[in-house]
Amino acid sequence: MPWIPKIHFEISERKILLRIFDLLFIFLMLALLGGVFQFDYFKINSERWEWALVLAIYYSIFAVIFEMYDLQKAASFQSTLQNVVLTVSVTVLFFILTPFFTPVLPENRLQIVYFYFAIVIGLLIWRYAYISFVSAPRFNKRILIVGNSFDINLIADNLHVADPNYRVIGYVNTDAIKQEALDRRLKAIEVNDLLKSIVRYSVSEIVVASPSKGVGVDLYNQLMILLGQGFPIREYTQVYEEITHRVPVQHVERDFYKYFPFSRSNKNRFYLAISRFFNVIFAAVVLVASLVLLPLVLLGNFIGNRGALLYTQERVGLNGKLFTIIKLRTMVKNAESNGAQWAQKEDSRITPFGKILRNLRIDEIPQCINILRGDMSLIGPRPERPVFVKELSEKIAFYDIRHVVKPGLTGWAQVCGRYVNSVDDSLEKLQYDLFYIKHRNLFLDLNILLKTISTVVYYRGQ
Repeated sequence: MPWIPKIHFEISERKILLRIFDLLFIFLMLALLGGVFQFDYFKINSERWEWALVLAIYYSIFAVIFEMYDLQKAASFQSTLQNVVLTVSVTVLFFILTPFFTPVLPENRLQIVYFYFAIVIGLLIWRYAYISFVSAPRFNKRILIVGNSFDINLIADNLHVADPNYRVIGYVNTDAIKQEALDRRLKAIEVNDLLKSIVRYSVSEIVVASPSKGVGVDLYNQLMILLGQGFPIREYTQVYEEITHRVPVQHVERDFYKYFPFSRSNKNRFYLAISRFFNVIFAAVVLVASLVLLPLVLLGNFIGNRGALLYTQERVGLNGKLFTIIKLRTMVKNAESNGAQWAQKEDSRITPFGKILRNLRIDEIPQCINILRGDMSLIGPRPERPVFVKELSEKIAFYDIRHVVKPGLTGWAQVCGRYVNSVDDSLEKLQYDLFYIKHRNLFLDLNILLKTISTVVYYRGQ
């Protein structure tokens, strides 16, 4: 059976497209502005190449902070419009205020306005084209799941939420799952009809969500025929991790070592030394800079919190060792008089001033002392309380693995996940933590820092 693949852009390919064409349309519009009108403020030529470089660097940084490469938001023109305005506004502000490497402010200040709107219009033209074509259903990746003991509906929902262009269109049932219990929008494919269905439904890839022993001889032979023709067949946990940036621990079997080839950075002395150096510099700078905020925090605490400014608590750190964490108090006095309990998203125990501290992450600043002591790192899994660690370790497999690295002030779970107030939420958080531990490196650390800034900017602190 000849197989001709349909066009589909992977997540990484779409993000690269967005990055490249964002810059391309910015410079095209600026070149057009300079060629058609009397615009002298910004010129693209070999003599002033540093102007373009500085603009590209600023835009690339702020585009990450203002979530220009979030594929969910990039597929919505309303979200795109908001993010474009924010990104370009801050980019242009930094650009015109940077001495030496950017042009001198023009006598005609309207040229800065032209400069601003040229960038905005160029980006909106390109992003509208992206939404209309690249994000259109015609470019969806159509997936067929082979599964038995897995929840087909959950798999389909997880993949689509992580990637809007990833569509599960059907499944091959390998056990006694009742068809009535599955999403009726998913097509039930019989094993004998597999090859024909690939062509009929324009399937792009098969995802096997079943142990090898669950794949019968007939299905195995059909998959081997497709594999021999170069048809993409992948294992579910691999796809899940690639798309969601989480390790699916709930589907990992006893041979866990296949799924946890931890990042070499965890034992790389150079990486650890560089990380420690920046941790100390960061913690020292933040503590000194925070002295400016101290009068406001003291006043706010006196009016809104009525009690001690700081509080300490035992947390579980590297290799399960306990340490004392330091935070600004954000809850009422005796908040846990009835014993330890999960913090809720709209927790009544949080004071109005405490809510501001949490959303802006200001309550975390004293933890810089923990970083200087070596108890914590700038980036890593958030440290939990011993009582919760004991409970979660009993309910969630591999939970203790998150303690193989130092806990962090911020982490992959904090910038990607939702508010944690239950065991189910903790499972999702663990998936993110294990992904970080597995792929830990300087570039991922930088990505987390930029996303943390986004969290503060959009007032989403936990």
